[in-house]
Order: sequence, then C-alpha cells, then structure tokens
Amino acid sequence: MDKAKLSLFSAALGGLSSLVPPVAAAPTTFNTALPVSQGEVLLRAQTQFLRASEDPGPLDRELEVLVFPLVGVYGLTPRLALFGIFPLLDKELEVNTPLGRQTREVSGLGDSTFLARYIVYWWDAPGETFRIAPFVGLEAPIGEDDERDALGRLPQPLQLGSGSWDPLAGGVLTWQTLEWEFDASVSYQANTEANEFEFGDVARLDMLYQRRVGSFHWQGGVPHFLYAGLESNLIWQDRSQIVGRNDPNSGGLTWFLAPGLQYITRRFVVEMAVQIPVVQDLNGQALETDFNVILSFRMNF
Repeated sequence: MDKAKLSLFSAALGGLSSLVPPVAAAPTTFNTALPVSQGEVLLRAQTQFLRASEDPGPLDRELEVLVFPLVGVYGLTPRLALFGIFPLLDKELEVNTPLGRQTREVSGLGDSTFLARYIVYWWDAPGETFRIAPFVGLEAPIGEDDERDALGRLPQPLQLGSGSWDPLAGGVLTWQTLEWEFDASVSYQANTEANEFEFGDVARLDMLYQRRVGSFHWQGGVPHFLYAGLESNLIWQDRSQIVGRNDPNSGGLTWFLAPGLQYITRRFVVEMAVQIPVVQDLNGQALETDFNVILSFRMNF
C-alpha cells in the first residue's frame, strides 16, 4: 500500500444523527449525510490496525500500522457541521537490506484533516429520512515529515506526515429508516508536492447497507439496538512522483469489503468493521494490504 494514511480520514468521519436515539447507525469507514444538531459536540475515538505483507518484489516488505484517529464534530448550524481529525500513528516496516533484515518504525501525530459538510437537500417522513450533503476539506501537514533512523531518512510513505497541503472534496447521500440504512459517498483528494515527493491523487466511491438485527431493553429504559452491515470501499490512487518523475511501483485500484457491527445506545455507539481487500490491481511492486481492523467508540454531548 503506497500511502497507509489514505483511508484514515474517511474511516474517522462516520457522521452522527440527531434522530432518536440521538446517536444513530452510520458508516464506520466513511462519512454520512445525517445531521448534527446545532451547538452539539460529537466525539469519536477509533483504533485501526492495518497489515500489508503481500510484496511482489525481492524486498519482502511487511508493514504494520496502528492508528488512533481522534475526531471532533461541531454542529455550527442545523445544516453545517465542522470536522477535525487528528490521527496518532505507529508505523513499523520490516524490509530486506544489504545489511540483512531491518525494522524501521516511527510513532507520533500524523497529518490532520479539517472538513466542512453542508446539507443541501433533506426529506423527512415518520421513521424515515433522506439527506444529500457535499463536503470540502484540507489535510494539513501537522505530522513530522523528516524522521530518520540508523539507516538514514525514512522513505516518504513511512513518514508521519506528507509535508504538503492537500485539498479534498466530495459528497454523501444517506437514506435511513428505523430498520435499515443506505449511504453512498464520492470524494477526491488532490495531493501536492513536498520534499521532492508527491503522493498520487486519490478518488473514492464508498457505500454501506445495514439493517437492525436486534433490540434490547435494559430495566425498562430507552432501547438499545444492534445493526449489522456491509461497507464497500473502491479506492483509486494515481502514481506518486519522485523529483517530478512517476514512481512505477505506486498507485492503482483497491476494492475493500468491510462487514461490521454497531451497538447503539441513546448517547454512545460501539462499533467494529474489518476491511478485506477483494481486488488489488496495483502498479509495479506496490505493497498489497492484507486487512484493516477498525474498532470505534462515539458519543455526543
């Protein structure tokens, strides 16, 4: 995988609803168009573990990335929500070198993403809602982009940050009833150059379908719900550029399927999903992903 942080902002962005219960079902791996009440603050904490070890080249690379994306959302108006995503990263790469098998690793705060999402169309009926919302954002170079170890400067994809300011835009559609939910999102991130390196631009098509599979009443209080769903993440990345020249071992097309569960109460949600690659049509000797496990907790105030 050319850029381990590619899916981090999308995985962190599953929106939250002001429907009853106040925290509702939503995607785990991308954004949703459900509203955030004016003046409401929503917090989401995730743990992601990504492993990529399918190396078609002689370096026999094995990459493990542990990510803790912290997400804050604020409802500025009934239609406009502001997002901030701050990922804590731990990256470890094992690779063959002329000196033998070596491990290169780095930990710290990664690049942060700031987004604004505006609901342009909505329709409500008893027990049903439909929303369309475009969003725009910017990934800011907060993470360190010149980390070094005993072997020298770490390769750019292993750095905590890119060093570049990267704009992104897209739109999301959500159709939710009391029993099921459908979400779809398209987005594009234009990555820019820094440190004589430019990650390839990224385009995504994400979808979710999930259904309520159980409800629970604890001591006669507000019911809790269990949802099961399947998310689809189709991700295309252009080739990266090094000193203005294309890197032949970067970019390509990946399609993930992510089965998941969500346990929903009135004030918080516990959720999990596992992204499994079903198609990886990557360029050259780009490293392929094995899986990505996502555990998440979200709450509103």
